[in-house]
Amino acid sequence: MACSVIPIAPHRVGFLPHQMMMRAPSPTPPPTPAPAPEELRLSDLDWVGDLGAGGFARVSKARHRRTGAVFALKMSYDADPDVEEEAEVLRRAAGSPHVVGCHAMLRGPAGEPAFALEFMDAGSLGRVLCRRRGGGVPEPALAEAAAHCVVGLAQLHSRGVAHLDVKPDNFLASSRGEIKISDFNTSRILYGGAGEHLQVPITAGTGAYFSPERFAPRARAGPHGAMAADVWGLGVTVLELFLGRFAVVPDVDKASAAELELAICHGEPLRVPEEAEASPELRGFVAACLQWEPARRATVPQLLGHPFLTRRDVEASRRALRDLIVQTL
Repeated sequence: MACSVIPIAPHRVGFLPHQMMMRAPSPTPPPTPAPAPEELRLSDLDWVGDLGAGGFARVSKARHRRTGAVFALKMSYDADPDVEEEAEVLRRAAGSPHVVGCHAMLRGPAGEPAFALEFMDAGSLGRVLCRRRGGGVPEPALAEAAAHCVVGLAQLHSRGVAHLDVKPDNFLASSRGEIKISDFNTSRILYGGAGEHLQVPITAGTGAYFSPERFAPRARAGPHGAMAADVWGLGVTVLELFLGRFAVVPDVDKASAAELELAICHGEPLRVPEEAEASPELRGFVAACLQWEPARRATVPQLLGHPFLTRRDVEASRRALRDLIVQTL
């Protein structure tokens, strides 16, 4: 099967504050060396199993026949979908430790695009939560997971990208205890070639994790507003992981769009329930993310310095998260 290959080169930036906060992970066996991007062909990949499917693409686990390197292969259904912005997002994010890496963009014989992505062996945080018995994620593990998620968003935002579909299913986990942000179908570049601020559409994504302003017809936002929308999605994600259930409409597994808009825009403010056993730091973190007005929401740099993250016992939290992930494999 012939295909063309487009290597994804790193978008180089300087060191960021979160890179000082996150310690290096515990030593682990090095991954199997992958072939050089220009050497990778679809015909050299063996299908191992299905990982998931969405409205635009399916994702499979694939192994490179010669080297044994494993990838998550995201293959579009259509021959010519618009993937230029997604490819640019992946290029900009290349080298970010808490963003899923892209080894190469491939083209199949009919022109259908495919991304050879970093394989995360524990699936999504949504899957981890579904397989966990006994409710939500304990605070020590939750603080570590939240730290990884915030750092991932910081790495995207610093490269001029808003994710715009922040939810548990789009944070992937590994058995090493790593969490990385993934799936950039709806992500948007926030600045033009001359550095000008762009007004980007913010109505695509998953409604259960929408901030109130995203329900407006044809809603658009500049860089600050788009990044604020990501912060709201993060707040709902952390709340959902803590509760162990759907956070917006607790009694409905799959709410309609109208129910979601009613609950988010006109219902009680989303917060950690008063009766829940939760630290003031966790309550404050969720509240900072879920401010109704975008301008009042915490920014990602502010969240990097929030006590919920900075006061955690890093070693104990890392161990708790890794153990929780391994238990769900």
